[in-house]
Amino acid sequence: MIRTILLAACIMSTGTFFSQKLKTVSYQDGSQKLNGLVTSNAGKKLPGVLILPAWKGIDDEAKTAAAELEKQGYIAFIADIYGEGNIPKDNASAGKSAGYYKQNYEAYQKRISLALEELKKNGAVADKIAVIGYCFGGTGALESARGSLPVVGVVSIHGSIGKDQTRKNGPISTKILVENPADDQGVTPEDYNNLIKEMNEGNADWQIITYAHSKHTFTDPKSPDYNEVMAKRAWNHTLMFLKEILK
Repeated sequence: MIRTILLAACIMSTGTFFSQKLKTVSYQDGSQKLNGLVTSNAGKKLPGVLILPAWKGIDDEAKTAAAELEKQGYIAFIADIYGEGNIPKDNASAGKSAGYYKQNYEAYQKRISLALEELKKNGAVADKIAVIGYCFGGTGALESARGSLPVVGVVSIHGSIGKDQTRKNGPISTKILVENPADDQGVTPEDYNNLIKEMNEGNADWQIITYAHSKHTFTDPKSPDYNEVMAKRAWNHTLMFLKEILK
């Protein structure tokens, strides 16, 4: 228990340190200002990874992931989905904001597309870009594949995997990795089966890894759901997937 607490404290302090190395990049969606973050290796010609943060917007988990990806030789860009002045202040507002983009998926896909353009402007090689997302961002990762955005692969990390069943399943050319906590109360057996059906009907290259004894936010050291062992495994699976598709 003490070891887990110390590790979490170390990761959180590391995230704060790394966030100081991230550069703010402002961009626009019409009149809405967006403020993303890019790693310090911006400007080099390297594979890129777009990070879609969880439902409260850019957080320490996203910042730490960006720093770790930079060490692996990727340019990482953390997207701002909500925009300046719209960052949720509590769970209720986060649920409302995330719910809006889940329902209005084309608006979500547009915000992701704008962030992808910023990632390319900051040096990412256009045909070597992937998307990873946490929670609400995991939903966005899947929407990147559903919307045929120009990325070679996506990783949905404890994302909401269901979609409105009135939406037709279409072809999916993007490689997909879903990292699914076994005890996520937000994912129903129906959601799980429908996702598999969607990916098979789309003839996608897909895989789902399910992590035992793990609740929804099992990768976040700040969360009571944090599972140190499974979080490490999930990150290693992410890195292995990115290496396969980007290098």
